[in-house]
Amino acid sequence: MHFDEVRAGAAAIVPMLVGVVPFGLVAGATPVRNGLGADAAVGLSTLVFAGASQLAAADVLGDGGSALVATLAACTINLRMLLYSASLAPHLSTEPLRRRMAAAYLLTDQAYAVSITRWTAGGDRPENRLPFYFGSGLLLWLVWQVSTVVGTVVGSAVPEDLPLDFAVPLVFLVLLVPAISSRPAAVAAMAGGLAAVAAGQAGAGPLSVMVGALAGIVAGATAEAVVERRRPPAADGGHGGHGGHGGHGEPAGPGVGR
Repeated sequence: MHFDEVRAGAAAIVPMLVGVVPFGLVAGATPVRNGLGADAAVGLSTLVFAGASQLAAADVLGDGGSALVATLAACTINLRMLLYSASLAPHLSTEPLRRRMAAAYLLTDQAYAVSITRWTAGGDRPENRLPFYFGSGLLLWLVWQVSTVVGTVVGSAVPEDLPLDFAVPLVFLVLLVPAISSRPAAVAAMAGGLAAVAAGQAGAGPLSVMVGALAGIVAGATAEAVVERRRPPAADGGHGGHGGHGGHGEPAGPGVGR
């Protein structure tokens, strides 16, 4: 294990913990408030480890729904993890199955965001990828478990009108804003957000997240293709007769190759 990469992954995830902690408090307090008890809250955080899905499952079970319905609700909300997994797969294809399964358990929005950003930037070595990922994922997992336990204890003491739910959009905003670094990214974010809102208003429920994700992917890819098409071709040097440089194979024009 490359401990420098583990530390780098942990350091990358730290700024996002500001939104994770109150989200974890909500995940711990909600099952207790719904009459499921602290054991259910801790069990959901350990086995499911997915905030929005945990809250959905707790709401279904608290209203008397079956475990099957609760499972379906949780899985539907977390369908975006399929997209995350498909995106990470090429970067982890050489890893043993047991390590990839461990990575799948630790997959979250935050761990995905910091890892895929680093890996697609280039310059990293394949053997450093999982240590970085595990550093971010394990620290987030630990903070989530502690926050959940604290939420089960202090949740009943927190006034119901205190808007702890603000942590949910805050977490995603922390992930979104740094990722909007280009025009295609901005187009993807706007299209995805608008499509998700429209789908939610149309009654798509949790599936609105998938609708938004797919719309964002299509819009971003289209915008990227347009940008590439409008980009001027690279300068072609060494073939002109400009100022006595023809036939000597020197670059045509300043700045080429910088």
